[in-house]
Amino acid sequence: MKGISILGSTGSIGTNTLRVLERLSDRFAVIGLGAGSKVDELAGQIERFHPRVASVHRDEDARALRERFAGLAIGTATPGMVDVATHPDVDLLVSATVGAVGLVPTLRALEAGKTVALANKETLVIAGEIMTRAMEASGARLLPVDSEHNAIHQCLTGQPGKTVRRLWLTASGGPFRNASLETMRGARPAEALKHPTWQMGPKITIDSATMMNKGFEVIEACWLFGVRPSQVRIVVHPQSTIHSMVEFEDGSVLAQLGVTDMRLPIQYALTYPERLPTGLPFLDLENAMRLEFHPPDLDLFPCVRLAYQAIETGGTAPAVLNAANEIAVAAYLEERIGFLQIPEIIGETLEHHERREANDLETVLAADTWAREEAQKLVAVPARIRFSARRAAHAGPPK
Repeated sequence: MKGISILGSTGSIGTNTLRVLERLSDRFAVIGLGAGSKVDELAGQIERFHPRVASVHRDEDARALRERFAGLAIGTATPGMVDVATHPDVDLLVSATVGAVGLVPTLRALEAGKTVALANKETLVIAGEIMTRAMEASGARLLPVDSEHNAIHQCLTGQPGKTVRRLWLTASGGPFRNASLETMRGARPAEALKHPTWQMGPKITIDSATMMNKGFEVIEACWLFGVRPSQVRIVVHPQSTIHSMVEFEDGSVLAQLGVTDMRLPIQYALTYPERLPTGLPFLDLENAMRLEFHPPDLDLFPCVRLAYQAIETGGTAPAVLNAANEIAVAAYLEERIGFLQIPEIIGETLEHHERREANDLETVLAADTWAREEAQKLVAVPARIRFSARRAAHAGPPK
């Protein structure tokens, strides 16, 4: 029986992982659970799965849980998450937090030689080189949980990597797939949170609406599969039936199809290389099926262009991209900025950044901190003032 810990246990991926584990209780024992502020949900999970260690964000929440669950080790913030991720009895970590908060505990798990089922794409976006180096040093294994990279992993299994021409990441297009620029300019958070296919947390759903999630996935794919950014392409596929594709040098394309339920890629990652029944519906291939593909409109979704720019620049640029995006998305959800200001703030933060090599954790974390502070400053300045300042800066000296 394998020991498993989950970071982000009360989120969408975390709760679906626990649903999978209920079916696989003869194969896995839950060792650790890490959550943020959903303390009541975490308490219910503790009662159901009896972990040996848990973690929450705030000290007061930890104290309340210790009173309720005597004898359970409960930590807080990053040290608590590291304890959950690296417990000696953990064989496999599901890293499913949202944002940069998952970076350090995921890295520590890889350094400890744990197998990591990765749903926290930001860790590779921020510190892909460091993560890769840690894996190689410890012999740890990284298995993608995101449906797109999970699909590519399935298509590449048994294939020599040098025969790959391109990786094709499919995108639903989000709630603004057919929207006009004017509609997007006035979009309120309630509209942007109406994803047509997947049920996700608010931050990830907004990333889908801006298509920054696809930009992050491009960067993640480069690190996971050892390809160049030019080899990773995005295609809008509204039906979300094909989860991604691999194109080979001989012209063949392998695609992974399946129902739109995250329990499928989660179970694949947990049980790899085995395949077990999931209890999910099977894809209906006997009735007419329409599969559409469209290139993304980069004028409507400039976040994709920004992500390619960041990975091509390399070094600390992807960490800055992620940090600025987190700040801008949070500001949008709080209705302090408009939807189209999200890519504006990210782009301006990248413009102001002085690139560094991202070969140690301290440098990456420093870039993350700088970008958050810079993006916060930009959020506080009205868009019209920022635009006027940029126009003046590009006009050059008076003649």
